[in-house]
Amino acid sequence: MTATTQLLPTAPAELPRPRRFSSFLRNRVGLIGLVMIGVAVFVAVFAPLLTPYDPYARTSVTILDIYQPPSAAHPLGTDDGGGDVFSKLLYGARVSLVVGFAAAFISLLIGGAIGLIAGYFGGRLGSFLMRFTDFFLVIPDLALLIVIVAVLRDRSLVNLIIVIGALGWTTTTRLVRSQVLSLRERKFVTRARAVGGGDWYIIRRHILPLALPLMLANTVLVISLAILSESTLSFIGLGDPTVIS
Repeated sequence: MTATTQLLPTAPAELPRPRRFSSFLRNRVGLIGLVMIGVAVFVAVFAPLLTPYDPYARTSVTILDIYQPPSAAHPLGTDDGGGDVFSKLLYGARVSLVVGFAAAFISLLIGGAIGLIAGYFGGRLGSFLMRFTDFFLVIPDLALLIVIVAVLRDRSLVNLIIVIGALGWTTTTRLVRSQVLSLRERKFVTRARAVGGGDWYIIRRHILPLALPLMLANTVLVISLAILSESTLSFIGLGDPTVIS
């Protein structure tokens, strides 16, 4: 081997290869989860086409209309107000999914940004950001959420999403930081820095793509927690009555 050949740069062999979608199709558990999510999204989006009843319509009812058993007209029966339970279930799924996905997106942006900065730069900035994160971790999320929503004058769906999303980013931050701490010591980051790559370029081009799968996986958990938070607020009378039509 000549000296010229030895000086040629080698490809970073330690870069992990992204998994293909075909490997996901071989995962039965993943497929079952994907089908369940698809069904939930389908019935939520097409709720007006799947049921002839408007669960929010105010109509006069008699004692014979309430607490009806399941039938062809009412697949899940009726409630104490004579409303169709199946219709309320489908329309309620629309609100829950909107709150869950939107709040999780806000948490992903906040937690991902703080985790990337704290993990990559470290030092005093990283310590300050993590102490800031720990401050929100020690406060019970549900109690703080109830207090904030209770003092809001406008309990619209948008404000509810913002509050839930702004309180659910701490787990994402810690996971992303731990991943970035490992990635920043890899050889491909050292090589990128050696050839003149700036910090933000390295974060955008090398760190973020490898940390994104972990961020998205954690977002699924954040979606479920956001839906549970929204359901809890609605149960105690602090939820949003807005109808998504």
